[in-house]
Amino acid sequence: MTAKFKEFPHIITKQHQAEEAFLAEYRAKEHSFANPYVKLNPYLIAPLTALIMFTTPEPAKVTVTVKGKESAGDISFQFAAATEHMIPVYGLYADYDNTVELTLGSGEKTVVKIKTEPTPETVKLPTKIETSAEYFQDNIMFVSPATPAAVAGYDYQGEVRWYTTLNLSWDIKRVRNGRLLIATERLAAPPYHTSGIYEMGMIGKIYKEFRLPGGTHHDYIELEDGNLIILTNDLSRGTVEDMCVLVDRNTGEVLKVWDYQKVLPQDVGGSGSQDSHDWFHNNAVWYDKKTNSLTLSGRHQDVIINIDYETGDLNWVIGDPEGWPQEMVDKYFFKPVGEGDFDWPYEQHACIILPNGDVMAFDNGHWRAKVKEKYVPAKDNFSRGVRYRIDTDKMEIEQVWQYGKERGAEFFSTYISNVEYYGEGHYLVHSGGIGTKYGEPMDLPPSMFMGEDAEGIEMNSITVEIQDDVVKYEMHLPANFYRAEKLKLYSAEDILTLGKGELLGSFGVTEEFLTIPPATEAGLVPESYNVKIGLEEDRIILKASFEKGQMVLLQLEGESTHSYFIPTTKRPYMAMCVGTFLESDDRAVEFPISREGLAGEFKVSLIIDENKYDTGVNLLL
Repeated sequence: MTAKFKEFPHIITKQHQAEEAFLAEYRAKEHSFANPYVKLNPYLIAPLTALIMFTTPEPAKVTVTVKGKESAGDISFQFAAATEHMIPVYGLYADYDNTVELTLGSGEKTVVKIKTEPTPETVKLPTKIETSAEYFQDNIMFVSPATPAAVAGYDYQGEVRWYTTLNLSWDIKRVRNGRLLIATERLAAPPYHTSGIYEMGMIGKIYKEFRLPGGTHHDYIELEDGNLIILTNDLSRGTVEDMCVLVDRNTGEVLKVWDYQKVLPQDVGGSGSQDSHDWFHNNAVWYDKKTNSLTLSGRHQDVIINIDYETGDLNWVIGDPEGWPQEMVDKYFFKPVGEGDFDWPYEQHACIILPNGDVMAFDNGHWRAKVKEKYVPAKDNFSRGVRYRIDTDKMEIEQVWQYGKERGAEFFSTYISNVEYYGEGHYLVHSGGIGTKYGEPMDLPPSMFMGEDAEGIEMNSITVEIQDDVVKYEMHLPANFYRAEKLKLYSAEDILTLGKGELLGSFGVTEEFLTIPPATEAGLVPESYNVKIGLEEDRIILKASFEKGQMVLLQLEGESTHSYFIPTTKRPYMAMCVGTFLESDDRAVEFPISREGLAGEFKVSLIIDENKYDTGVNLLL
């Protein structure tokens, strides 16, 4: 059987083609304020956005208002004076005949109707939302999925006002230019390490992809100079999630590397989810300008650590000291003080440093102990947002605030989740990984269970805002969501810019396998292996189904031959923070090969155990 083959243009290319098409359509005739050009979902991936274009004889300011189903649901924004107007429309309702009102500075109005399609099943609808329009105003609560669902944004009524059809992942963050950072839909390595991150406008247009050789995961932040710190991996050394890099915002070049193996032992202090492959499991990064340091959350050592930005040296550790070398405990760990309640964090997420130096995090509390004999089962456990005050001179720590412990198992998330600080006494606490099986709280992340194993599992995500210890907002969604972020749809800095987006950074050259075993020519590859070969603009993707432990090599045969080892022995992942890339077939394998360093015409072959098969696919690179 000939393998299935398909070319996959990058989303940046497809968006550029779409942009050229709608611009040609717009320019084909004149469009005035009274008769504007309207394009729904202009960049293909954000169905509740639109673009309205027209000209005015004189420079004029324009206010756009998407009318709510009630007046409190109106979303408005004013654009600067111009004669050529490109007005992004955000906050449309799904499956609705939306009314969009345009108002010139002179007061003249035009009304446009925009009909939208229903949302797909991946857009989850809240099962509960409690807040007020007065409190929440025109903010949108965005969530990014950990289980099959869409990145989506909800208003004060729980109405969906934005979502994307791409399988984007990890956090969604707004940066100084008003755009969003979010991880790509392109898998770099199982189970969820993606090719890099996108810089994307709210309209859905992707301006940049920052690619990394080891892919990215969990978190990324922007520094004051615009450069990015991105969590990544060095996949060649057999461990993951134990390094981060500084990336040039303009070129994608890696400028600096922080390697946690240089500051932490890998065989002590393990959480209940640790293994040697994923010994630290870095799920958050925060830069503090006052101390010029990075704060990092390591789920699989139950610690929040702080390292010097310049040297990478360890400054301090927040965590239960049990099981750590005494010399490290004496030098780097804090001693609890104060008369109030105190609990250490376990398998925590989303560490942040507050303006006064306090440390805040989401304490998942998974197992809530360092040794099995003391593990706390989910039914008796709790998760919470927590704030600690630290004294780095005395190496003392005090718990000064928490929310969630009092809610017990109903708020318990074995994994994922986050906190946000909006000001003193004003916080977000997102418990995104709640799961029950036949009504009983789960001791393991729900995303780790698929097929028959998922029978009886119900998932929930609870997002809460607290102001002066009063709950002002609470939303429940029937899925697990990695993080929640409250954002405005409009930003004055997020200006639509025409032209093709950029692919920045590099995947490097994929490591080749040099020892080629003898193999018998066996004709075309059997259908049972379900081989699919995809050609992206910067990668070759092999997808297939193999039995565990089979020896598989992919070969590109041309003027020279390039051979790549395809892993078929899957690791028992102890943390499935994003399960949206998982295949239902446990034999499924996906392996990317960078096109960097490859040029010419190649025949694609597969060596499987002792046989060599022709895939029937030829590539011109």
